[in-house]
Amino acid sequence: MIPAAFEYVRAGSAEEAISLIAQHGDEAKFLAGGHSLVPLMKLRLAQPSVLIDIGRVSDLSYVTDAGDHIAIGALTRHRDVETSPIVLEHAPLLAHATSHVGDPQVRHRGTIGGSLAHADPASDLPATTLALGATYVAQGPNGTREIPAGSFYEGYLTSVLSPDEMLTEIRVPKMNGAGWSFQKFNRRAQDWAIVGVAAWRNGSEAAVALVNMASVPVLATSVGSAIASGASIEDAAAQAAAEADPQADLNASVEYRQHLARVLTRRALEEASA
Repeated sequence: MIPAAFEYVRAGSAEEAISLIAQHGDEAKFLAGGHSLVPLMKLRLAQPSVLIDIGRVSDLSYVTDAGDHIAIGALTRHRDVETSPIVLEHAPLLAHATSHVGDPQVRHRGTIGGSLAHADPASDLPATTLALGATYVAQGPNGTREIPAGSFYEGYLTSVLSPDEMLTEIRVPKMNGAGWSFQKFNRRAQDWAIVGVAAWRNGSEAAVALVNMASVPVLATSVGSAIASGASIEDAAAQAAAEADPQADLNASVEYRQHLARVLTRRALEEASA
């Protein structure tokens, strides 16, 4: 299908992009890699009157060591996150999960900020950054604010970002040698996950987040609590769907998704504990 007519504007910096979005308001959308927005526009599910192209805003493409965390610019390409020596050393779970995003074409054009801001619960990176306890930095005409990943997602394709705000940075705590695992069950390679699990463990501390198990990415707090109380991996994994609210679709029933969540969580914890 053909998108509705729109005006196209290219921003040269983050400041210019924020100025443009403040000028056009709800009628405008940011365009980075375009892999999420453009299909919605073709289906007429999104009909912005203005597209603000931020794909060449180079000042938001970086990965830096910021002491106790990694700072990643929101316009950093997936491929750059996947191959970054800093991410591979300090947050290998994120690097590995990023390698599962789409195909090489998508990873060379798509951005981490675009994936997170799109807020698709079937996407790999929202759940992975949630498991890692990441903080998102948003900037708008009223200044900058830090948003914990756990408070960012409100519903399907909905986040707490204001219409005049732009995601500028992702801050990921260093894993400090924790074991980790990313499990993804899909029908074909490069498909969206029917269910996915991002997990890490460091002794009695653990975190598990679920992909495509609700209208938002899910932090399985019951699993972490079970590990902290000394439960076995099998018993902890049995709690995987406790916080979830999966929906049935053409790929899976509710019961099948719950089953997959428990199986994949057990596998993830076993790998993270090895």
